[in-house]
Amino acid sequence: MSIKRNICSCCGRPITPYEPAIHFPCPNCGDVTIWRCEACRDRGKSYRCLKCDFVGP
Repeated sequence: MSIKRNICSCCGRPITPYEPAIHFPCPNCGDVTIWRCEACRDRGKSYRCLKCDFVGP
């Protein structure tokens, strides 16, 4: 059995199961799930979609 780890799309750090974080589909293509940890959200760090290269805060 393997456990899927969610990775912050901004800093690349694994997000633990009970850590405050947000996830949403890419606003441009909708095919990739963007994950953002609370620290990156608070700092307003940019994220990049791995499929379409969309960049957003």
